Amino acid sequence: MRISARADYAVRAALQLAASRDAGPLKAEAIADAQDIPHKFLESILNDMRRGGLVLSQRGGNGGYRLSKPAESITIADVIRTVDGPLVSVRGVRPPELSYTGPAESLLPLWVALRSNVREILDGVSLADVASAQLPPAVSALTDAPGAWVNP
Repeated sequence: MRISARADYAVRAALQLAASRDAGPLKAEAIADAQDIPHKFLESILNDMRRGGLVLSQRGGNGGYRLSKPAESITIADVIRTVDGPLVSVRGVRPPELSYTGPAESLLPLWVALRSNVREILDGVSLADVASAQLPPAVSALTDAPGAWVNP
């Protein structure tokens, strides 16, 4: 699985909004500066997140962006899907829409299993979990696995 720059920036922007929820709306410039995200790129991402119902925008001198609902209610998967579409695809196609024959026939259940595991992790972690550095135990356990931090 590849996490695009767009998805990474969107999650980081959402986390910035989650962490400053009590401070009121944040201007795009403040989010961009805090997370070292190119401002113009962030504006496009925030617009997608607004259209996707994850953030609200407010105009005016005290305007800016804020999450549309509590950070506990927004998963990392929600953010990624909003800006990038499906979490796992093969050649741009969702796994159940694929078919293989012969020795490649077992690829389909492999891709479906991969998608299931990605969903389990990303749908199981909220913005609040990450912002508070309290990842679910199952996710933390995966990071403790031998070789988890090693690039093959």
